[in-house]
Amino acid sequence: MVTDVGPKVEVLDSADAADIVSVLCEAFSDDPVMRFVLDSCARYQAHLEKLVTFFVAARLLRDEVLLGVRSPRGLDATALVSYPAARSSPPELAERREELWAELGDGALARYEAFGHAADPLMVSDPHIHLNMVGVRAASQGRGFGRAVLEAVHELSRRDATSSGVSLVTGSESNVALYRHFGYDVAGRVDVHGALTVWGFFRSDAYGLGGPGG
Repeated sequence: MVTDVGPKVEVLDSADAADIVSVLCEAFSDDPVMRFVLDSCARYQAHLEKLVTFFVAARLLRDEVLLGVRSPRGLDATALVSYPAARSSPPELAERREELWAELGDGALARYEAFGHAADPLMVSDPHIHLNMVGVRAASQGRGFGRAVLEAVHELSRRDATSSGVSLVTGSESNVALYRHFGYDVAGRVDVHGALTVWGFFRSDAYGLGGPGG
């Protein structure tokens, strides 16, 4: 997939999994949601890598989309998307999920489920694409890579007759203005156990065409 202008955005596959995990672990090393779920434990970085590896594996096993931008140095930006309620999960994914939480512990699982429960009402009911994670390496910030992968996700939704737009959730207040800039409307805001605030966003495919947010 190539955007009209700017960096080239590619569809990635299992051969890129390790690089995708590396980019996202760097980008999400201080993410409030990750810090909440993993409780900033002594093995935080190792647990973060295991959690992100699971998220990437889930996309691959469900045949969902992974996007990325490369430079001569390697993969510099990536995005994971899912199709809520539209893709079935193979048995292998359930097995990997059990292994993950057995290692990360019951506390991490409880916090992850609390986050999911709190964020669920922020999701739109119409069929749509969900932007799970998007990240850019620190050394590649300011080069338009993040914009390129976001626009590629928006194009995925526009080309999908079953999708009404793109949703996402963030725990970083600094991202609120950023996503509004890219055409997202705030769907809501909730507190998770008084320890984390998350914002839900939705960008309608009608954005820029005279529809909501346009």
